[in-house]
Amino acid sequence: MNREELSRFRTQIMALATALDETETTADSATDTVTLDQSAVGRVSRIDALQQQQMALEAQRRRALQRKQIDGALRRIDSGDFGDCYICGEPIALARLQLNPLLTRCLHCAESDS
Repeated sequence: MNREELSRFRTQIMALATALDETETTADSATDTVTLDQSAVGRVSRIDALQQQQMALEAQRRRALQRKQIDGALRRIDSGDFGDCYICGEPIALARLQLNPLLTRCLHCAESDS
């Protein structure tokens, strides 16, 4: 992979990181502790609030995983391993990387893992 392609991928990955940071900033309040004061909130509303909190926590876990994937992709660009399959070492198809620059496996290894 040449420098220009790597530069484009780095820009694309940095845009993903920026979007992730913005989402994280706006989503922080959704994981706050739900108060259990039944005089202020009815039981059904409280259950709904607890469910919303759990959904927000799961979204937060997914964002943390994506942050790790972003950091890994940037490290692979810096080390010169970007675009190579983590399993077999063969190049990952450019079209796959253009769709998702965070991929770590070629199509063959990804399919055989499932």
